[in-house]
Amino acid sequence: MKKSLLLSVLLTTSIVVAACGGNDGNDNNTNDVDPGNDNTENVNNDTDGNDMNDGNNDNDNNNNNDDMAEGDAPQGGEVIYGFTQPFAGLFDWAHYAGQDDSLALKIFNGDALVKTGDDLRPEPHLAHDWEWSDDNKTVTFHLEEGVMWHNGEELTAEDFEYAWEVIAHADYTGPRVANVNIIEGFDEFNSGDADSLSGVEIEDDYTFSVTFKEATPNSIDSLWTYPMPKAHLEGIEVADLEDADEIRREPVGLGAYQVTNIISGEQVEFEAYEDYWRGAPNLDTVVYKVIDGSQAAELLAQGEVDIIDLPPGQAVTLEGDDRINLEEIEALSYSYIGFKLGHWDGEENVMDNEKFHSKELRHAFAHAIDRQGIIDSFSEGYGQVINAPESVISWAYPDESTLNQYEYDPDLAMELLAEAGYEDQSGDGFVDTPDGEEFTVNFMAMSGTDISEPRAQYIVQNLQDIGVNAQLQDGQLFEFNLFYDLVEEDDADIDLFMGAWGLSADPDPTGLWKSDDFWNFPRWVNEESDELIERGLSEEAFDDDYRREVYQEWHQLVNDELPLIPLNSPVDIYGIASDVGGVTVDIRDAITDPHLWYREQ
Repeated sequence: MKKSLLLSVLLTTSIVVAACGGNDGNDNNTNDVDPGNDNTENVNNDTDGNDMNDGNNDNDNNNNNDDMAEGDAPQGGEVIYGFTQPFAGLFDWAHYAGQDDSLALKIFNGDALVKTGDDLRPEPHLAHDWEWSDDNKTVTFHLEEGVMWHNGEELTAEDFEYAWEVIAHADYTGPRVANVNIIEGFDEFNSGDADSLSGVEIEDDYTFSVTFKEATPNSIDSLWTYPMPKAHLEGIEVADLEDADEIRREPVGLGAYQVTNIISGEQVEFEAYEDYWRGAPNLDTVVYKVIDGSQAAELLAQGEVDIIDLPPGQAVTLEGDDRINLEEIEALSYSYIGFKLGHWDGEENVMDNEKFHSKELRHAFAHAIDRQGIIDSFSEGYGQVINAPESVISWAYPDESTLNQYEYDPDLAMELLAEAGYEDQSGDGFVDTPDGEEFTVNFMAMSGTDISEPRAQYIVQNLQDIGVNAQLQDGQLFEFNLFYDLVEEDDADIDLFMGAWGLSADPDPTGLWKSDDFWNFPRWVNEESDELIERGLSEEAFDDDYRREVYQEWHQLVNDELPLIPLNSPVDIYGIASDVGGVTVDIRDAITDPHLWYREQ
């Protein structure tokens, strides 16, 4: 994710996931994000002719540093970064599942092989340079020298090789296989027929190459680009890593801050790492703190937290407050309502839940949901209704004129229900199945903020208004991690669920939407969809125009088949204490370059 969830969003989908901001590790899977904020989080490569909004990337327009030069920044002090859901505490990029852990990870271990540039293309980071072979199958990376892990070991090529071999191992328990199975020799290593990945060659400590099974236009975007501290972890069996103290209680990173204390599910404390390769941090300490989401704005104003992603309804209460700066940005994410169409059998999705096999029924539900009403009532108008599972800031976002719009139309929704055979045969005011059986719908939603429950009830009422006997699953909302556990496990009681995905810089849907993708939570199986996704990575797809056309066709297919109801592409609003500077708000979070954060003394 992850639980793969915000699960991360993310697995090889050019979508997860990543969970990283400007120093994005190209978690081509995505990150599951918490739709409870209605500012979900976390693209796609920019192409010629596509004018991307600069406000969505790391730039001065969203840098709350008052134009202060780095050398002039005040030194010392503490900043508290807030989040509204308990974190799982899986502090390793290869194993984490959701945004709850990824935010903490970015504070102490956010550096990856490459980062995402303003044009949403990979740019140098831990690798200061790379070059491709003539056949576009082998890339050679050149690492920065002198990058130190918090345990005093220097980062080397072996730390990347180790990460890939952990993920490729048959006993690996995390969700990032799709970011590594593209490397030549994966199958042999995974089966135990080889002791190493043949596609990885180390020339020296700072130079190594990766050979891919196939040449694709997004090879680096799809590759797992976070190293793992080999010296810290290599004595642990791969199957035991996820529960190891070295990850959950004593994690080692190479970022600007190092972990000093973890209060499970509540708080992570960090102190400055003076040997950080990009320069010593300005602050002494940082705290990642879980708070009550319904009180986020109030706690921010009181100084209980200094940086937090705010629900729009709370953000407007802080307008004009000199204690707070508000920054808004179109997010690289989307929220949706998913239909549970089947289950995951351990290797692939099986679409065996007949309840929503009727496309006409799914279309009726789409017309029943007042999506603009959700934005207006619960997000203060921030966000844009979408009809495709993609962020509007992506170059791959389709031409809306070619898509079914699914306008809010209860009368049409009821007509479609009747045409599909769903009518009230018992006289109780709710439609029954075409066979005359009772038709009830459980809607599963996540808790987290003050808008979570009224928004969920709003959606339930939309369905009831067209004669569908809808109800909240178990009459309640579910905490973030439990929610995604149940979604991942295809809990038999789930009919509909409200989720969100944060996306990575490349629009490849692999990882979220292929028939054998675990994070395909609706469990949608469609041969034409799989073929189109594969065409988007073909040799012809090195041509950006061709690739854009393929994704246009894919979005049209999804829009018609409707395994999910896209809701909106959100606008994120961050509240930042006015005496805190150096904070860059980007398309995923506000943790880009935390070594530059400072606090006025």
